[in-house]
Amino acid sequence: MADSNDSGERIGELIAGRRKYLGLSEEDVACKLADASGYTPSRTDVWRWETEYEGRTPGPQYLPHLAEVLELDESRLRRARAATKAARRFKVSAPVSSAEVIARLLPADTELSPLGTTTGRTVGAADAEALLRRVHGIRLADDVLAGGDLVEAVIRELRSAIRLHNDTCHSEAVGRRLLSGVGELAQLAGWVATDSGGRADPVPLFRLGVAAAKQAEDGPLAAHLLGSWGYWEANRGNLQRGLDLVRAAGPEISGGHVRVRSLTAARLAWVSTLARDHRTALTAIDTAMDQVDAADEKSPASADPRRWLYWVNRDEQEVMQARVYTQLHRPLRAVPLLRKVLAAYDASHAREYALYASWLAVALADANEPEEAAKSADRMFEVLAGLPSSRAQDRSKAVTTALRRFREVPEVVEVLERWGV
Repeated sequence: MADSNDSGERIGELIAGRRKYLGLSEEDVACKLADASGYTPSRTDVWRWETEYEGRTPGPQYLPHLAEVLELDESRLRRARAATKAARRFKVSAPVSSAEVIARLLPADTELSPLGTTTGRTVGAADAEALLRRVHGIRLADDVLAGGDLVEAVIRELRSAIRLHNDTCHSEAVGRRLLSGVGELAQLAGWVATDSGGRADPVPLFRLGVAAAKQAEDGPLAAHLLGSWGYWEANRGNLQRGLDLVRAAGPEISGGHVRVRSLTAARLAWVSTLARDHRTALTAIDTAMDQVDAADEKSPASADPRRWLYWVNRDEQEVMQARVYTQLHRPLRAVPLLRKVLAAYDASHAREYALYASWLAVALADANEPEEAAKSADRMFEVLAGLPSSRAQDRSKAVTTALRRFREVPEVVEVLERWGV
């Protein structure tokens, strides 16, 4: 039996390809499937599955028998069906390359091609601002692409930005803006690297970003970098290192910058949760919520002149609050927050949707609601199919562990068997 599965493989292409490879007609597949399953699919049903006409895919009851007829592993069929349904849910009608996504999100006055040869030329404030707009366009791509899709492109952009700063003539003020662009790209590259399954080491990227931000005298950006770095270190088990980095972020924030303070406080809450310092965690998350509310009262995050803060709003901070409550085994506080956020969440942000659904599944399991946990887990596994995100894949392991406590519950058994976990 065939055993491979391309990332994002769609069910229609898979069925049609195998049928033709085996020399079968659509009628042949329908007849063989009827004999194997006891159901009565028609040639038209097979055609609809292959063309995904009006979103049609074979129902779960057909998959074991269809796998037998097409000489495929059932798990491959299930992954392809899930990838197709997720693509339709997240409004992706056909595979789109990471370069195409980035190109769509870059500002109109910028090209996707490298920043070009810069040696000796003079650059001014307009060039620095163009770089920062370019960085934001690439940053928006991280909302809809996983780390495995984006990491090489971001590192390539970072190298170009470094050349733009090092190999041109510019004023001191322009130099600081260019360095902020380098720092922002380094933060994004480090963050994406943490989601790339080891394809790039985040540490030198974060370290470079901190150095660039400090040289640019951009304290809020330095805090963002230190917080991102510390958050990642704590998540991989280096708790003291994570705490030290996140705590070092605080002194970098001078003056107002309330939204930056909220982001830093939320990261301190999470790292303290992992370190089992419950008091600090709860105090910090309450502080983060108060600060983001104060910031939102003045203006929305999308209007902040620091474009990298566009996502730091109450909804996102409530997700962190819910994660803290889940980790502290307070599901009655976590579940309403997660359900509220997921109900209105942007469906194009597949990775974040899967991550938040994973936290909801764990919180529901902790609340002794295995049937509801299974529903949330099923949505998570469906969205994860074909998604090259190491963060999301790691969360799927936590969900599986939580569900296995309820192996006697039919809904849980069905989900675990469906996804082969």
